[in-house]
Amino acid sequence: MRVVVPFAAETPKTRLESVLSPSERSRFARAMLVDVLRAIVAAGHEPTVVSTAPLELDALKLPGEVAAVTAVAVDERPLSEAVNARLPGSDGGNEGDSADSDPDPDRDPVAVVMADLALATPDALERLLTTSADIAIAPGRGGGTNALVVRHPAFRVDYHGASYLDHREIAREVGAGLETVDSFRLATDIDEPADLVEVLVHGRESDRAPARLREIGLVLDDRDGRVGVARDDARPSE
Repeated sequence: MRVVVPFAAETPKTRLESVLSPSERSRFARAMLVDVLRAIVAAGHEPTVVSTAPLELDALKLPGEVAAVTAVAVDERPLSEAVNARLPGSDGGNEGDSADSDPDPDRDPVAVVMADLALATPDALERLLTTSADIAIAPGRGGGTNALVVRHPAFRVDYHGASYLDHREIAREVGAGLETVDSFRLATDIDEPADLVEVLVHGRESDRAPARLREIGLVLDDRDGRVGVARDDARPSE
C-alpha cells in the first residue's frame, strides 16, 4: 500500500498565528510531520510526502537518525487535486511528480494521512490501513477527513467543507463499500490554538510535537477554569 502525506510547506498552520510566530509554526508543523511519518514507518509502510514546495529530507531527522521518509513529491496543486492524481484509477494529471502519479488503474491501494495528526500512533494507523473496505475513513472532529484508504478506482476526494459527509456520499455514488474508523488519535488534527492542549496532554514522550511546543515555551493553563495554553512567563517569545 502506498501512503501519501500531504504537507503545506510554505505557510503552515496559519490558524495558530495568535499563539505562534511564523517561524514557530513552521518548526511545529515539521515536528508533527515527523511524528506522523515515524508512526507510518512503525506501522510497516513507507510514506511519500506530497509537499507544496521542496522539502529537504535531512531537515526531517535528527543527527545520526535515519529519515522516516524515502521520497518527497513536490505538487503545487490544491489538496484535492494533488491527492486525486495519486489515487487508483487516476491518470496522474499533468502536474506534480510523474513518478508518483503513474496511470495504472490496478495499482496498489492508496492511504492518505494528514501531516497534522500529532497524536497518531502505529496502532491507530494500523487499524485504518488493515481494513478491507473499498474506502476506509478516519474522520476528524468537525466533519473533516483526517485519513483514508482508497481501493476503489472510481473514488475521488473532495476536501472542502464537511468532507467526511461528502466522501460518504461519493463512495455511495460510485458503489464503493465504506468503513468508518473511529479513533481519538486519528480524529485529533491540530488546527486551532485549543488543539494544542491535546498535544501537550496526550503526546507521547518520544514525540517531537509536544517537545517542540515546550521548547517554544507553551504550557498548559487552567487559570480561567478551562484548560488552554499560554506562554511560560519565564521564557521570552520570539
